[in-house]
Amino acid sequence: MNGKAKILIVDDERIVRESLFHWFEEEGYVVDTAECGEAALKKFDKGKFDLFLLDMKMPGMSGLELLKKIKESDPGAIVILITAFASVPTAITALKDGAYDYITKPVDPDELAHLVKKAVEQRELKIENEQLKEKLEEIIKPDNLIGESQQMERIFDLIYTVAPTDTTVMIRGESGTGKELVAKAIHVNSKRKYFPIVTVNCGALAESLLESELFGHEKGAFTGAHFKRKGKFEMADGGTIFLDEVGSVSPKMQVELLRVIETKQFSRVGGNQLIKSDFRVITATNEPLEDLVKAGKFREDLYYRLNVFSIIVPPLRERRQDVPLLAHYFLNKFSTSMNKPINSISKDAMDFLIKYDWPGNVRELENAIERAVVVGKENSIKVENLPFHVSSNNVEDDASGKSLSAIERKHILKVLCENNWNISRSAHILEIDRVTLYNKINKYGLRQINQ
Repeated sequence: MNGKAKILIVDDERIVRESLFHWFEEEGYVVDTAECGEAALKKFDKGKFDLFLLDMKMPGMSGLELLKKIKESDPGAIVILITAFASVPTAITALKDGAYDYITKPVDPDELAHLVKKAVEQRELKIENEQLKEKLEEIIKPDNLIGESQQMERIFDLIYTVAPTDTTVMIRGESGTGKELVAKAIHVNSKRKYFPIVTVNCGALAESLLESELFGHEKGAFTGAHFKRKGKFEMADGGTIFLDEVGSVSPKMQVELLRVIETKQFSRVGGNQLIKSDFRVITATNEPLEDLVKAGKFREDLYYRLNVFSIIVPPLRERRQDVPLLAHYFLNKFSTSMNKPINSISKDAMDFLIKYDWPGNVRELENAIERAVVVGKENSIKVENLPFHVSSNNVEDDASGKSLSAIERKHILKVLCENNWNISRSAHILEIDRVTLYNKINKYGLRQINQ
């Protein structure tokens, strides 16, 4: 560290300059000297210095005047003043003007060396923290929240409006629309962005597991609890907790959620100690919570506590003009990761993508482009490369009254019947995930006969 730090010593006394020069050169610093303020400014203009040692009383420009000029040009510069006539008013003025500290003559070499070392270490730590923050922001920035449609412009406006606050946000939308990306965009544009955003998929865990996941547990709290474990609320301290599929939470857990969100206090499973955590809450749901409230399946007080600020993410079929932008983004992503020279999408394939209803939304489009890159043999994606393609005449059939939706419905039903409605096997054959297949079954109203 010392080898990188550059020090400029400014003092009108030659013996002081030379003594300090040799002391710090032996410590491994890069050292230069100047006999007055004017000479110091000339050297300052020609090169970058990390730390300045300034004599307070000098002919011409004083140390305080030089301090102000240095700080005007480089606010991050470290300045230590050396004075033979220390006084409280002088010290206060120096510190107000940005001095790191001051030391009195005669100078104690060990004291000054310790002060300089401490100052340089703090500067290095500050620079390191700033670089770390930039990297952290770059890592979690959701750069695939993409769209130029009016609907997406509205989403961006809402994100930038609510992000600087600590308001609880509920994100609504169908599966695959990118609700988690919206949550991350809110987080990285908030004052909490340098703390973690912790995601919990409430629908993927049983009640007992969800309780342990959210609140943590003490050692021996239940069978298999061999170690103490922090919960997600505790891990989100200072940051954001994102509760996905919040509509699936059980009535018992709804009571616990309401309490912890209102008090920001909780106990681990099997423990009595109250733990405090400062977190922001963002939730997401693809279910109409109002209907669940009316049916008595979701607490009304929790609903109003969560639904303070609502963002509705539109399905992809309602913002078709974003399909080409998204398709090319995913094409670049997968062709790069797979190192395949596929750099375009044919006109017929793009027409097909734009006309398709995308029941699985952006996630389904991403999967479709990934599959197309995998099977593609040319430098352009063709219609036959797409997983939901039935025949090369699909686009033309749509124009003659045979809709893509009708063809897709018929094909899905055929595959389901051939596989005795085995969802996993049918999804594998259709090259989609099970959630997407369930969405398609609901969309087309498909039912198993004689089940």
